[in-house]
Amino acid sequence: MSTLDTEPYDALLVVSFGGPEGPADVMPFLENVLRGRNVPRERMLEVAEHYQRFGGVSPINAQVRAMIAALEKLLAAEGPRLPIYWGNRNWPPLLPDAIAKMATDGRRRALAFVNSAYSSYSSCRQYRENIQAAQESFSKTTSIAAPRVDKLRAFYNHPLFIKATVDRIRSAFEQIPADRRAALHLLYTAHSIPLSMAANCRYAAQLDETCRLVSASLPQCQWHLVYQSRSGPPSQPWLGPDINDHLAELAGRGVRDVVIAPIGFVSDHMEVIYDLDTEARARCEELGINMVRAGTVGTHPAFIAMIRELILERIDARHPRLALGAAGASHDLCPLNCCLPPAART
Repeated sequence: MSTLDTEPYDALLVVSFGGPEGPADVMPFLENVLRGRNVPRERMLEVAEHYQRFGGVSPINAQVRAMIAALEKLLAAEGPRLPIYWGNRNWPPLLPDAIAKMATDGRRRALAFVNSAYSSYSSCRQYRENIQAAQESFSKTTSIAAPRVDKLRAFYNHPLFIKATVDRIRSAFEQIPADRRAALHLLYTAHSIPLSMAANCRYAAQLDETCRLVSASLPQCQWHLVYQSRSGPPSQPWLGPDINDHLAELAGRGVRDVVIAPIGFVSDHMEVIYDLDTEARARCEELGINMVRAGTVGTHPAFIAMIRELILERIDARHPRLALGAAGASHDLCPLNCCLPPAART
């Protein structure tokens, strides 16, 4: 065992996707996101228009700031007293800057909380690659050692994540007239990914398990896992069914009320406020369906408490590793073949 393996953790790094915070940021942000991908410029301009409809501002950065503030308050009150740093993949504050700040502050070993509950290339392995690239870039330009960063485990079945999700959905149920709740349909949504990526990870299985665990704590209703926000060419198969196709199917069966729960997101992205609050809502109005969208877990106290629990279990091996379902707690150290990129990117 190396010295670094026994060195205490002295920081927490929050890792997120990032988003533009003004009209001038939109195109540079999208160019960062889509760099190296074969995406037509027409599609990029179409997505840019989605952001411009909201003043060029994605809600994600503000929501991450609120989450960090809530977590700082909890850690200050109950410990452990770890300073929190923040680094995004695609827009400031960027991961390389966060790694550099940690190093110059003398941090040597940090835990990383990634703002995604599930395992896939884009939601797990790619973030680990981003962290490694930032560490290597820093080490090449300075004599100061980059801090070691250990990612906290996937938390799709953590009881506090389930509790926060249940609470958000219960609040949405209450917005449906009481005499119609027994007939409502609950649609869990997650970002679709290519089937070639899904084949290399447990993303779809984990989502299904989360839906099952959440549904077990809700009033009995019909629920479905659907997908949203696919962006690949029509010839490339992605996870489905698509939410808008499923809404049309429900309308054909006479369904009057749906609650949409973006279970694949822990905070609002553009995919939530545009693809659900704008597009899916317009589709529901067209089909004569009453739609209520459940909130993301965001700063729910149970979710913030869950992050602290994930930290404690890594600091102290005796601390319980909480998880629901047969799969148990996810691994801490990812195997070499875990969440490989889709075949087209290898």
